Amino acid sequence: MIYLTLDIGGSAIKYALIDDEMTILEKGHVEAPKDNIEQFLKNIFLLYNQYKDKISGIGISMPGVINPKTGFAKTGGAFSFIANINIVEKLHEIIPLPITVGNDAKCAAQAEIELGCLQGVEDAAVIILGTGIGGCLVIDGKIHIGRSFASGEFSCVSTAKYCYEDEADEWCQENGIVGLLRSVQKAMNTTQTYTGKEIFEMANQNQADVLKGIDDFCNKLVRQIYNLQAIFDPQMIAIGGGISQQPILKKYISHHIERMYHYYQIHNYPLKKPEIVICHYGNDANLIGALLQLKNKMKSMEK
Repeated sequence: MIYLTLDIGGSAIKYALIDDEMTILEKGHVEAPKDNIEQFLKNIFLLYNQYKDKISGIGISMPGVINPKTGFAKTGGAFSFIANINIVEKLHEIIPLPITVGNDAKCAAQAEIELGCLQGVEDAAVIILGTGIGGCLVIDGKIHIGRSFASGEFSCVSTAKYCYEDEADEWCQENGIVGLLRSVQKAMNTTQTYTGKEIFEMANQNQADVLKGIDDFCNKLVRQIYNLQAIFDPQMIAIGGGISQQPILKKYISHHIERMYHYYQIHNYPLKKPEIVICHYGNDANLIGALLQLKNKMKSMEK
């Protein structure tokens, strides 16, 4: 069978046709709807309509606090207009196929648990570097959703010195795309705006100021990695998102892991050195994970 999977992000809807062997047969992207729920549903319907004669179900990955069993979105990340709406119920009014909706970072984690870098790992944390910080905790080899479905909302972690600071003092502002740009701008002493792609193109050309900015970005990231290690003590921490595939990023992360672990050894802190891996599926993890959630739901319905 063939399925349509969607990865709905702040700027685009990435989509793919994937078969039962997890082979991506076709993929592309369209502009993300930002205005209202009607446009949001219409854009999904148009993709369904394009492939309706080929597909047996639709798996959707998107930001927000989402109940993956029902498709109810308590929040929608950048899509504030879908808050407190059951997306699956709305889509079933116009699409007569099995549909699931899951949080994007948890979809990525599902892909890595079943097919990727977290196979056989009991306890892990997944950090997805994107517009914000997507996250997921894996306990006993299963995704931990949380009582209110908000486990792993790492973007909300405070980085402020004092309580009740503003949004500038949140982890998403340090290690989301805005944080990467700020670190590079500071190192370059500029207000010039760059995309993530442009930043790493300059880094791969060994531009010293850009490398200094990425080093600062990774220093902040490793600080939070050690916070996760202290709180959760996972076997492994997996880093995902588009920029995770950049070898320079892994190099600087490893450098700061070694420095911090050496410091903790000197002071006899009881923390093990985190084992860091890069998500196997990279930018396709959300699409693969969305399909796995759909297939798992379809199997449970058959039983």
